[in-house]
Amino acid sequence: MSNSNILVCVSGSIAAYKSVELVSLLRKEECNVKVVATENALKFIAPAALEALSGHPVYTDMFSQSEKIFHINLAEWADVIVVYPASASTLARLRIGLAEDLLTGCFVANNFRKPYLVFPAMNSNMLEHPAVEENMEVLAKWGAEIVAPQSGLLACGTQGKGRAPEPKEILEIIKAKL
Repeated sequence: MSNSNILVCVSGSIAAYKSVELVSLLRKEECNVKVVATENALKFIAPAALEALSGHPVYTDMFSQSEKIFHINLAEWADVIVVYPASASTLARLRIGLAEDLLTGCFVANNFRKPYLVFPAMNSNMLEHPAVEENMEVLAKWGAEIVAPQSGLLACGTQGKGRAPEPKEILEIIKAKL
């Protein structure tokens, strides 16, 4: 894993806090890590921890970087792209190719010649909605690997399927892909 380039894309889910530990674990494995976050992700976590752990700014805007085609450069730079967590909204935007922000722009710029891992995390009612299920099926058909969420206590206080896997488990999945 040493010197592998991992792009961690964080979307707006309460599970976004787990991305901080994932970045830390990847850096301990001597991976190069860059983080893309949606505006909604940054409502759940502050970028300072991700920046300190990754050694890079948290990237949010396709147009604020000096690189003109930043979304394409990031997608090409990465050996593995991880969307952790993937909210229902993000899954929908990925499925329709709505490249309105850096996370979705990187997805559309991706050629699926390298692993693209998606970790949905949301309330079980949302996860079981036909639109969400269909979005995941389409993304998988295109080449994204949808890693099923776990069952357990959810942020809303109910028990059910929808928990994001723990960062250590995701690290093992990434290792297997490399």
